[in-house]
Amino acid sequence: MSTLALSNPAEAQASVNKQAAAKPGATTQYLIFSLGGELFAVGTLRVREIIEYGNITAVPMMPAFIRGVINLRGAVVPVIDLNARFGREKTDISRRTCIVILEVQSEEATHVLGIIVDAVSAVRHIDSANIEPSPSFGTRIRADFIDGMAKVNGSFIILLDLGKVLSMDEISMISGMSAGQTQHQEG
Repeated sequence: MSTLALSNPAEAQASVNKQAAAKPGATTQYLIFSLGGELFAVGTLRVREIIEYGNITAVPMMPAFIRGVINLRGAVVPVIDLNARFGREKTDISRRTCIVILEVQSEEATHVLGIIVDAVSAVRHIDSANIEPSPSFGTRIRADFIDGMAKVNGSFIILLDLGKVLSMDEISMISGMSAGQTQHQEG
């Protein structure tokens, strides 16, 4: 059995990314989605599922980019508006809007949370030879949120660094909110 099968999703994705970078011609699988007219991607090892947008419960006193929480088969899952997280307007909801459920690793644990995206486009293998380092300027989001730029069919797709986009401090705050919601529901 390979070590990737035994690792947690975040470590496995990091290992795959490092292996792909070390081996020209190696590929990694990404989920590609659109947001605000741009294409973004995250490694599929971080993606748990994709669900239809709906039934988000707003939570008072949260930052504007946290839309609220959803009940995902009995678990309270925080939902992040990725557009708002990037400092843009809140995502306009359409019939193609969906929530991508992700697993994000912190130092202590793995957290499950959702991100709102305009639409999911595809799952695609991207060759490491087609991935450029993140630019220090020229994008409409913070450079530290970008893991790289993938060239696919003549277009660039922004590969997100979920560890930076969903920072450890914010994950701690979100997990605290989830624990509080769970206790409230049980009590």
